[in-house]
Amino acid sequence: MIVINRRLLAGILIVAATLAGCGKSKTAPQAGVRVADIDIGRSVGSDKTIADKTDSFGAADTIYVSVKTVGSAPTATLTARWSYEDGQRVDESSQTIAPSATDVSEFHVANPSGWPSGSYQVEILLNGTSAGTKKFKVG
Repeated sequence: MIVINRRLLAGILIVAATLAGCGKSKTAPQAGVRVADIDIGRSVGSDKTIADKTDSFGAADTIYVSVKTVGSAPTATLTARWSYEDGQRVDESSQTIAPSATDVSEFHVANPSGWPSGSYQVEILLNGTSAGTKKFKVG
């Protein structure tokens, strides 16, 4: 029969819990800011919100995404990652923001040669962590 000293067991558990906490991601969204809404469409207004919401686009359209954040942080990074049917990356761009209360950011993509017909998506990341996706079609 094995007898374990309670103090030794407590010490082992404290060390294990501490080590488990060390592996947490440093790219998680800041606690003070989060993505509240993602919209896509053909145009944006002066307030950066989508003026013409849709998830169906023509080959010559510019595609806009509007990202509403709530909360505040001294700095945060929003990224829009655009992809085509099989996950092929179409475009990616980032913006550094200093959100306070409610803020709206805008991203857009255009293809001067025309978009191939098919299914697309835009994924929004906040500080490197996915905050949501919007799917859309061209054609």
